[in-house]
Amino acid sequence: MNRLRFAPIPAGLPATVPFTGPETLERRSGAPFRARLGANENGFGPSPRAIRAMADAAAGVWKYGDPDNHDLRHALATHHGIAPENIMLGEGIDGLLGLLVRLTVSPGDRVVTSDGAYPTFNYHVAGFGGQLVKVPYRDDAEDPDALIRAADEVGARLVYLANPDNPMGSWHPGHRIRAMLDNLPEPGLLVLDEAYAEFAPDDAIPRIDPNDDRAIRFRTFSKAYGMAGARIGYAIGPAELIAGFDRIRNHFGINRIAQAGALAALQDQDWLNHIRAEVAAARARIAEIADENGLTALPSATNFVAIDCRRDGAFARALLDALAVRGIFARMPGVAPMDRCIRVSCGPAEELDAFAGALPAALRAIL
Repeated sequence: MNRLRFAPIPAGLPATVPFTGPETLERRSGAPFRARLGANENGFGPSPRAIRAMADAAAGVWKYGDPDNHDLRHALATHHGIAPENIMLGEGIDGLLGLLVRLTVSPGDRVVTSDGAYPTFNYHVAGFGGQLVKVPYRDDAEDPDALIRAADEVGARLVYLANPDNPMGSWHPGHRIRAMLDNLPEPGLLVLDEAYAEFAPDDAIPRIDPNDDRAIRFRTFSKAYGMAGARIGYAIGPAELIAGFDRIRNHFGINRIAQAGALAALQDQDWLNHIRAEVAAARARIAEIADENGLTALPSATNFVAIDCRRDGAFARALLDALAVRGIFARMPGVAPMDRCIRVSCGPAEELDAFAGALPAALRAIL
């Protein structure tokens, strides 16, 4: 008898991590990166008020975090003008996506996404036995019409869309998202990943009744609020669906320090506006660096910029490797034709200076 036998679904999956972290790459090379511009973290940092709140909370870390996340949940409800019953906190959007799939997808259910979109969602679908159906991007953006057509053809349980998009930084106006909802076939549920919403134009984020049973939305403190390491995000959706998360979630998954930091960050909207300005300036600087080197920066509504290398995926991969040798951590889309690009996160001036200094030599090395 094999005591180490896996259950059938995980037994059929590869042992893989959706992303190779910069720490792993640093261990392999034996040297730290000079510029950490690959993970779309907020290198400008969290609100000083959030840092103080987390430091103050550290002395109480011997206590479990509030399993109801009461204070933060109610503050988020006030912030969005909705009821607390429409909000669920979790260990980042990644953790909440896994819970959503577990809650709604039975083995064999079809789930529609875009080929090249956020891979962690796919990881969860495969892990719970769902069947992924992928449609191609169109003009470097996810294609809402194609997603809805595919959902109708296969009777999809979930339809995933990130707006703004990762990895391309593109975005759709809110009326296109509304049109998706109006045409969403039963029994589909639109999974709207809004991790970068704070950086998007106002008209990109549609008004959706939180009790609309056709959609669930996800937000995070990882990006604009600069708290990726704290692992805290939230879902907005119908109260009945939100209550379902209590059946399966890790009720102590968000620690006291993260709760305190997120609450303080939410209350410091002046810092959030400061971050938006820093990111806008960094996007412009990355576009200048790309242009100076004969490359093209694509429009972005996120805290990163996709840079078109004007060749193929092999060239972009070689460029990433050449940058890594020079101490620059960046990433790239994994699917053609988007893989002609590299993706560079917005960061402080000194890190962008390092990128600007390394890019010409990296290009020379592979041309």
